[in-house]
Amino acid sequence: MKIAILTGGGDCPGLNAVIRAVVRAATRFGWVVLGVEDGFEGLILPNKIRVMTPWNTRGILHIGGTILGTTNRGNPFDYRTIENGKVIARDMSRTVLETLRAYEIEALIVVGGDGSLSIAQRLYEMGVALVGVPKTIDNDLSATDVTFGFDTAVNTAMEALDKLHSTAESHHRAMVLEVMGRNAGWIAVEAGLAGSADVILIPEIPFKMEKVIEKIEDRNKKGYKFSIIVVAEGARPEGGEVSTVKYRLGVLDAYERLGGIGSKVGRAIEDRLDVEVRVTVLGHIQRGGSPTAFDRILATRFGTEAVTLIEQKRFGEMVCLSGGEIKTVLIKEAIGRLRTVPPDGQLVTSAESIGISFGR
Repeated sequence: MKIAILTGGGDCPGLNAVIRAVVRAATRFGWVVLGVEDGFEGLILPNKIRVMTPWNTRGILHIGGTILGTTNRGNPFDYRTIENGKVIARDMSRTVLETLRAYEIEALIVVGGDGSLSIAQRLYEMGVALVGVPKTIDNDLSATDVTFGFDTAVNTAMEALDKLHSTAESHHRAMVLEVMGRNAGWIAVEAGLAGSADVILIPEIPFKMEKVIEKIEDRNKKGYKFSIIVVAEGARPEGGEVSTVKYRLGVLDAYERLGGIGSKVGRAIEDRLDVEVRVTVLGHIQRGGSPTAFDRILATRFGTEAVTLIEQKRFGEMVCLSGGEIKTVLIKEAIGRLRTVPPDGQLVTSAESIGISFGR
């Protein structure tokens, strides 16, 4: 049997662990494993598929990113190119099917987040035998208790907070740390709890700036001359909008991204209080680095279970973690539903019980 694996969407620690696990588990069945480069684009453009073996995937368990490469573009149902200076969008899904046939690929493993898995579902409906592996550092997929990459991202943010604490206390400053989290504030909440933040602002709880100011003032009155504020990139003030930054990296890449809310919060603090503020945007540092033990193990379990699904011909399913066990769910039931932080859930109420403010 010949199978293939691709990694789509944003990168995260643990992707190489999945690739390694798939190759090793499939080799035990005597299967041939092909690696598709740069996500779905590797099934559209020529010469982007290579043979994967236990030999050429050795030593990658601890390495961040993905040796196959990935991209946020390359949607075969809306594949964009530039012709005569204009952006042209085409449906290249038939090309994907032709490529799979040409390489005699009998099953495909798609590792990705909601976007990549949504594409996978459409290909499955066109007859492609495939299975899914969930991946996102935001931990916002509803069908799994946790996704690999999240634990590493939280630890990266926590370590940044540990370092910011010492300089904040030394200079009597308010330190604002902006972390990832477009629609879900899991990284902000867990890193904030682990890193002893004073204020945590997340998308699920629109904040009042005056409440943030009150928290900092209260700390000053009690003799604490510094404050630590963690802000998810998707956080927004009550009655306001999320903050975006415009980017242009070429004709195909003119778009807006979330960002800038940390600086806005920092300026608001400086405008209202006699306190020095410094803002740190953690950005893609959260996506990089060596995966934690938890993420290495979870990614390995996901990869081996994906191979088992193919062996059992249970296509159209996605592996997931539920109650500590690796289980499965239909891809169509896993996509389109975000897993967000419950505003009155135990995680938030525990944080508030120890004095952390969510600006409400």
